[in-house]
Amino acid sequence: MTNLFDLTGKVAVAIGGNSTLGASMAKGLAEQGAKVAIVGRNLEKAEVVTKEIIDAGGEAKSFQADVSDLPSVERAAKEIEAWAGGWDIVLNAPGKNSSTPFLELETDEWDDIMDVNLKGLVFSTQIFAKRMIEQERKGSIINISSVSSNPPLSRVFTYSASKAGVNSVTQYLAKEFAPHGIRVNAIIPGFFPAEQNRKILDDARIESIMKHTPMERFGEPEELQGAAIYLASDKASGFVTGTFVRVDGGYGSMTI
Repeated sequence: MTNLFDLTGKVAVAIGGNSTLGASMAKGLAEQGAKVAIVGRNLEKAEVVTKEIIDAGGEAKSFQADVSDLPSVERAAKEIEAWAGGWDIVLNAPGKNSSTPFLELETDEWDDIMDVNLKGLVFSTQIFAKRMIEQERKGSIINISSVSSNPPLSRVFTYSASKAGVNSVTQYLAKEFAPHGIRVNAIIPGFFPAEQNRKILDDARIESIMKHTPMERFGEPEELQGAAIYLASDKASGFVTGTFVRVDGGYGSMTI
């Protein structure tokens, strides 16, 4: 019987693969046989994830890059190509958040978040997709959006705006890259406590989230692996592009 989720022989680039959620998805891809490049701003954290993959029997290597510093992404792409020859899967999982109220927001903070969540994602994708097209290497690009992308959530104005942009970029690039056999989709996670959002999760906020989440709990990082593996696999999702896969405990089905 064919294993629809087998990624043996595939190379995955996990940008932000050193983060809580990015690391979990990268591990999921590795467990299915993908060779994984863990790309992160903090190389020490990336090395931890890489070691965990290798210790579990997978193949991985760490690369340093900051998506807000595009020359570092260019350098990492060249290093990954030298290591693996190319890539078939790009997971865009960098993220930055802030709870600054709108009327207190300043341009430096707006630029900082947008540089990572939207601008960084767009131009990192440009770097990696261009090489895929040059090599005529079909594959999958997976963007990480958020339930705050639509409708926007209070307290995270800039983050919500950036993730709404990710949704638009995902659908645009799905059309742009379809003739090259490159699928572009996004995962919309619900509430997964991670480093970037713990500061906004006070008791009142948690109560509000639970009220609007039918499963009445936060997600576990491992619960994103299935969506990432599905979208990475040409066998499982070969005719799926421009699509948003929600992993949110039912949050998106509720009226806010």
